[in-house]
Amino acid sequence: MSLLEIQKKISAAEISHGRAPGSTTLIAVSKVQPLQRIEDVLKLGHRIFGENRVQEAQSKWPNLREQYKGVKLHIIGPLQTNKTRAAMELADCIHTLDRIKLAKNMARIAQELGKCPDVFVQVNTGEEQQKSGVTPKETLTFVKECLDMDLPVRGLMCIPPMSEEASLHFALLKNIAEDCGLSGLSMGMSSDFEKAISFGATHIRVGSAIFGDRVKSQEQ
Repeated sequence: MSLLEIQKKISAAEISHGRAPGSTTLIAVSKVQPLQRIEDVLKLGHRIFGENRVQEAQSKWPNLREQYKGVKLHIIGPLQTNKTRAAMELADCIHTLDRIKLAKNMARIAQELGKCPDVFVQVNTGEEQQKSGVTPKETLTFVKECLDMDLPVRGLMCIPPMSEEASLHFALLKNIAEDCGLSGLSMGMSSDFEKAISFGATHIRVGSAIFGDRVKSQEQ
């Protein structure tokens, strides 16, 4: 599949489900992708990208941003507390705020930097032990705590369990976001982004469907 095909599918899904045209932000997930593939997508005019690891993002995006104006970078992987400052200096949005220690660190650094990226709170909708995120029951209280720290929380993010129907988790995340008074929904990936759009996704994270299968970092 190509970027153009993905864009057409997004537009069709928006029309089909009564969404406003252009209301879905496509994040091209460029983690573990060779620079040539990323540049091919940049040359097509796309400017919104997602990276899992701060260190990998640091190795690629400062140079690419000099060459291609208007790039917006989203951190979509688990964020270690000691990488907070680097992530906040580099990213326009962080999708994986998942614990109070990280929130406090972000609030402190935001004061020092005089700026803060937009933030999504990661919700562990499947309550999986191996996965990051606050539980559905904890989310409302956690969001309030983050807002009290003046963090710019724009919405919620989830990664549904692979063994379960994604729609159930998309619907759950939408309901929790409404309870929190949030409009942003970061959900849906290459295999299910059209379904996510039907449940109101405002941000979808698509990697392999745009770039092709990932390659190991040492092959870059």
